[in-house]
Amino acid sequence: MPDTLPEVWLRGPLPAVPPLLQPVAHALLQAQADVAAALAPFPAAQLWARPAGVASVGFHLQHLAGVLDRMLTYAQYQPLSPAQLTYLAAEGHPAPDAGAPAAQVAALQKAFGDKVQQALAQLHLTPENTLTDYRPVGRAALPSTVIGLLVHAAEHTQRHVGQLLVTARILAG
Repeated sequence: MPDTLPEVWLRGPLPAVPPLLQPVAHALLQAQADVAAALAPFPAAQLWARPAGVASVGFHLQHLAGVLDRMLTYAQYQPLSPAQLTYLAAEGHPAPDAGAPAAQVAALQKAFGDKVQQALAQLHLTPENTLTDYRPVGRAALPSTVIGLLVHAAEHTQRHVGQLLVTARILAG
């Protein structure tokens, strides 16, 4: 049965999310819903397939969780941990002990959903008066702000979800 609800951004404000961060929360929840819809008919055996050399659905799922984790860390004025750097280096490759393709799809989808929930929790705790505060990004400490990082987390997530949707549709036939 198709979803009859309007897109997330048209469902009204989310409780406890500051007004200026509502679009970030809406975008992340929409991305999570779009991924779930795309993976329902997806042939799990194709998780790491790269049609025409594009990034695999598996890469996009890993990257969705990873980039959210990294942007949330920077927004909290923290450097990336060794575990985050290891995760980044492994994006695009199945874990050696990942199990059957269907289990990998489920685990990667859950990891992304968990990061969306973590992001929502962080948005709840982000005072609007800190949104323009400076935040360094990466080893080069490139300049950004709290809102810059949170908006980038949402738009980057949407970009990769779009790519995942196209790749999944091609592989599903």
